[in-house]
Amino acid sequence: MAQISSTIVLLPILIPLFGAAASLLLYKRPRLQAAWSFGTIFLSAATSTGLLYQVWLRNQAVVYQLGAWPAPIGISIVGDMLSATLAFMAQFVLTSGFLYALGSRDKVVQYPGFYPLFLGLAAGLTGALLSGDLFNLFVFAELLVISGTVLTAISDDKYGTEAAYKYFYISLLASICLLIASGSLYASYGTLNMADLAQRISANPDRPLTALAMVLLMVTFMIKGAVFPFHFWQPDFHTTSATPVSAMLSSVVVKLGVYGFIRMTTLIFLPYRDTIELVLILLGAFGVLFGGLSAIGTNNVKRMLAYSTVGQVGFILVAIGWGTPAALAAAVIFTFNHSLIKSAMLMLSGFVASRAAIKSTAFNMLRGIGKQLPFAGALFLVGGLALVGIPPTNGFLNKLALFRSGIEAGEFASLSFIAVASTLTLIYVIRAFQQIWWQTPVEGVYAKPGGDHLTAPAILIALSLLIGLWGEPLVRLAQDTAIWLNTPVNYLQLVFGV
Repeated sequence: MAQISSTIVLLPILIPLFGAAASLLLYKRPRLQAAWSFGTIFLSAATSTGLLYQVWLRNQAVVYQLGAWPAPIGISIVGDMLSATLAFMAQFVLTSGFLYALGSRDKVVQYPGFYPLFLGLAAGLTGALLSGDLFNLFVFAELLVISGTVLTAISDDKYGTEAAYKYFYISLLASICLLIASGSLYASYGTLNMADLAQRISANPDRPLTALAMVLLMVTFMIKGAVFPFHFWQPDFHTTSATPVSAMLSSVVVKLGVYGFIRMTTLIFLPYRDTIELVLILLGAFGVLFGGLSAIGTNNVKRMLAYSTVGQVGFILVAIGWGTPAALAAAVIFTFNHSLIKSAMLMLSGFVASRAAIKSTAFNMLRGIGKQLPFAGALFLVGGLALVGIPPTNGFLNKLALFRSGIEAGEFASLSFIAVASTLTLIYVIRAFQQIWWQTPVEGVYAKPGGDHLTAPAILIALSLLIGLWGEPLVRLAQDTAIWLNTPVNYLQLVFGV
């Protein structure tokens, strides 16, 4: 793969960042502010599509050295196969979130700060995915945390402030871990550039602070990814935040943790790869079981989907832990498809809640109301089948790639465990559908004539079906990404311009 220097890798970060600043100036004209913000994220998503086209189809990985300072002295913004793929995924789903917000009846979307904060969320997540050094990743992750915290604190739900405090303080713990890890690595190796760290740790892995830094980074990404047992901030946070926000937090924002673990196992900590992978397999397997059981036991559809994310991320961690090219490709496929499915499902839960007499995602408030919303029910059923992994949805592609890679790797014990635990998904999906669309509503309960719009979840569900029927492009992308990841010298040559 050829390597080039291009500003295209900056655009998916700079466009939403400066777009947020401009959006603030339009606070007195809410419709214009909303239109500007949607246009901004749409343009940003188009540039991330262009970046992926450049990296994948034109076979030219992209790097930009800020201030023209060469690596490892300066800050590197890197568009390789992994970061370009995840940035495209994140911004596509974020665009759907903006589209849902435009048709949302939540009061919070009318606040002057809502769209600027949403753009800040997009800039923070994309910047973290494209960052080539750990401290820069920390800065973008903080922008992500601040935006997500405020968006939840101002939600219509009266418990939003409490959930925001929980998220902020647990994220503060992650930030402290990331800072201490960064300081430990800098004290040991004199650099925070990921490519340079990879070289120096491989040459001398036994420095006194290296193992500490590795453990702290793992804790950081467990918190960011809502990985069991560091998931406890997620259910409250996702349940109380506005639907367009929760749909992003539970689908793409948690993937920052997945990204971090892939970088750790395929680039930065290669001498410790076996240890990290073993931990990921164990945590992932227990996450699948815990997330499924917790989803079954909850009485709120948004909370159910939040616990579902704990289980679904567990599948991805197991694939990363297996570590073979086929397993890494399965992890990428699962990451991409889960983002589409989960955002759509949360949007559908928000849509149904917006049509309830008393707006709530609790099952006792939604029981039977879906009988008057058949189209939403059809979308929810398809999305649920995708979560379970039933053809012809893209979820079947997830499970097929995952189970094939486990068989090829000979990981029969962990594969058997997650295969049995995955049946829990079917139970909580059927239970939710039955509660909302199958049971007889309480006398006098009816759906309000107006509510949120279905355009965004309908597009995502249609795309999930399309990928299920024609998954070859995504499979090729994932396989090419896995090949890149298993040749870490490619990343080093890209950053150092060799």
